[in-house]
Amino acid sequence: MRIKLSPQDKNILTNLFPYYAKLSEKHKLEFVEKVEWFITEKKFVPRGELKSITQEMRLLISATAVMVTFGFGNVRLKHFKKILVYADSYYSTINQQYHKWEVNPKLGIIVMSWENFVRGFINPQDGVNLGIHEIAHALKLENQIHYNRESNFFNPRLWGRYSEIAKQEIHKIRSQEPTLFRSSAGKNEHEFFAVALEVFFEKSLEFKSYNERLYQSLVYLLRQDPMVITNKS
Repeated sequence: MRIKLSPQDKNILTNLFPYYAKLSEKHKLEFVEKVEWFITEKKFVPRGELKSITQEMRLLISATAVMVTFGFGNVRLKHFKKILVYADSYYSTINQQYHKWEVNPKLGIIVMSWENFVRGFINPQDGVNLGIHEIAHALKLENQIHYNRESNFFNPRLWGRYSEIAKQEIHKIRSQEPTLFRSSAGKNEHEFFAVALEVFFEKSLEFKSYNERLYQSLVYLLRQDPMVITNKS
């Protein structure tokens, strides 16, 4: 049974999640329903020094996932059943490094640092948002996982169009040419996609002005335009 959001929950979304606040009333209802399903289907687990998961944590993490997937009505990242939340950056015994996030398709988990997640909301227009970054990775993986009945939702032709333009941008980053994207986006196509979505949602106008072809390729691929979200079809 779907866990319903309370009026207080919806107020939190209105006050802390600008994307939701700008939606039409019809699309707010759709957004809330998707958030409810996400909270219902995922297990949120506190790790490290974090002792409990608050409702605000659940709401903001879930709302971020719903925002990124909003163009796909039935996509709920079903493969990823657990969200592990640390208070801050956490130490990985696997590679002996500190991490801010991790998406593990083998275990079906998304791991994040709450402090770094919150930093993405402090300045919602700086193009840096850990939550969007992680969900972008999960979304790309979800599209490729064929046994969970929630794959291949990216139109192959549209993905190909986006990919060709993205490769040009990755080349610019690696050549240290002026670009809108931070240097980590040049690591590989997976990292570029995650960084591109951060900028897509947080600096939409600047992104479109910088490279309209790349911006529009993401609009078509994700089936939404953050600049005109009230007109989402």
